Amino acid sequence: MSQYEKLCQRIVDEGTWLSNERTGQKCLTVINAELEYDVENKSFPLVTTRKSYYKAAIAELLGYLRGYQSAAEFRSIGCNTWNANANENQAWLSNPNRQGEDDMGRVYGVQGRRWQKPDGSHLDQLAKVVDNLSQGIDDRGEIITFYNPGEFDLGCLRPCMHTHTFSLLNDDLYLTSYQRSCDVPLGLNFNQIQVYVFLALIAQITGKNPKKAYHKIVNAHIYENQFELMRDVQLKRQPFANPSLSLNPDIRSLKDLETWVTTDDFVLEGYEHHEVIAYPFSV
Repeated sequence: MSQYEKLCQRIVDEGTWLSNERTGQKCLTVINAELEYDVENKSFPLVTTRKSYYKAAIAELLGYLRGYQSAAEFRSIGCNTWNANANENQAWLSNPNRQGEDDMGRVYGVQGRRWQKPDGSHLDQLAKVVDNLSQGIDDRGEIITFYNPGEFDLGCLRPCMHTHTFSLLNDDLYLTSYQRSCDVPLGLNFNQIQVYVFLALIAQITGKNPKKAYHKIVNAHIYENQFELMRDVQLKRQPFANPSLSLNPDIRSLKDLETWVTTDDFVLEGYEHHEVIAYPFSV
């Protein structure tokens, strides 16, 4: 929470107002933020100065790992975050590549599990990383990226948190995640959960020891219609201690993640929080 609060306060104190063409909103913006999560000691980076619906963030990550392409698939596992971008984003609605209601196109997990190769076949980036790490291999390229500029016109949204690099030091596993753009009041709450859980999951299914997760953000911002709630409400609240998160020890393989794992397989303990803050979401 201290890292989260410092970033929010930094944006309020030092940010520059910029116009955002996609949303039509102004954003108070800073460049370069770095956060660090202690996965080894189960210090779960969950926002406590407002209630966090952490299971939706985990569900979204599971959808990415499964390569979901439809908002309906995400809804089926408890995540509603793609409904608006799939069905209310005017640029996507008028895109001839859209395949009807709930289609998201080739975004996020589709790129991670089915990257299009020149010969028409697909590359499964996630399977390659899991296979290598399971064998104790780190080729300095244990990277999963969702950022494919050649296919931006085939999806409803460019990826925000776009690249994840795993690093293996003997049996100790680290993760560095890169994010080009971050809606701090809403998105960061999800993003930091996902970075933490991603390392915890991959460490468990590859038999490695989870250590630190490093989260690097280029453009961190607060939208104009969120600003007063952040400055006058959330930043006035005193944070509670970080809770802890435990994973079902029966999750042992990538196939498990693809088939039977649900948000009930993640158990949160010691979560104290303040009341909900209904931040507006900009499509």
